[in-house]
Amino acid sequence: MPDLWKSLAVNQTLAQDALKLETIQSLWSGYGEIFRLQLIPESLGSLIVKQVTPPTSEHHPRGWNTDRSQLRKLRSYEVESYWYTQWSQHCNDQCRVAKHIGSATENCHSVILLEDLDASGYFQRHSQLLPTQAKTCLNWLAHFHAQFMHSTANGLWPIGSYWHLDTRPDEYAAMKPGKIKTHAHKIDQLLNNCEYQTIVHGDAKVANFCFNKNSTKAAAVDFQYVGGGCGMKDVAYFFGSCFNEHECEQYVPALLDYYFDTLSDALTDRDINTLTLEEEWRKMFAPAWTDFHRFLLGWMPGHAKIHSYTESLALETLALVEGQNK
Repeated sequence: MPDLWKSLAVNQTLAQDALKLETIQSLWSGYGEIFRLQLIPESLGSLIVKQVTPPTSEHHPRGWNTDRSQLRKLRSYEVESYWYTQWSQHCNDQCRVAKHIGSATENCHSVILLEDLDASGYFQRHSQLLPTQAKTCLNWLAHFHAQFMHSTANGLWPIGSYWHLDTRPDEYAAMKPGKIKTHAHKIDQLLNNCEYQTIVHGDAKVANFCFNKNSTKAAAVDFQYVGGGCGMKDVAYFFGSCFNEHECEQYVPALLDYYFDTLSDALTDRDINTLTLEEEWRKMFAPAWTDFHRFLLGWMPGHAKIHSYTESLALETLALVEGQNK
């Protein structure tokens, strides 16, 4: 849809024209691409285009090509567009996101035009992190969760995260019988019934953070599964994305302390009992980890993230939910 992104870029800026520079990545399952464009004259700089062009037939890497899967993906792009147009402006410098330039939809195709974070100084990417670098992302998450504490997720996913049980019945059905499957809905309810709810990013893996030169600041991208929920869902998923099982055992306790200290500081001016919040959310760390574990057991049971640390948290979670029945 070259006319759509080009006309949007010209209409939303002072540009006379816009040229596609490079493809950054293809969207999951062939749903389009993300690319960088150059505004003309070049002194106006560059922008990022997220172009959604649904395929006529899906070719999912894991074979999950059901109608339900397609509807979920299409909804995720609608949510992301709504996030950028209606919510993203409430993020501050401590939870930096790309500035929204404009959006457009034509038939089944849509375009989101965003600030180029690389050009704004967030040009570093990582696949694994040192503890000091992980703190940069946890600072972002703590301020993001604080900013939207007790917000109602209007226009977003009612329950954020791409692995949410209600949106993954195919993967749930594929799970082998076991205690995680038996108690999956109870684990989901634990998280959903928390007194302290916020807006979660929903896909807070390390690959969705852009870092400055020294990795002391971060900005986040990819808000397809942003919505309501317990902040531990983001934190647990983030740790699993950047640490192996031994690093989790070594680093997570101290980094969790850092997250909660930062969250408390970020909520200083809010009428929120941060001690009660921390007590509740610490209890939800293992269930949040196990909730994603449940998804992996159905989606890809041989995944590298299913390891001894994950299994220890699953046992802790099972003891919690089974104890409620006594």
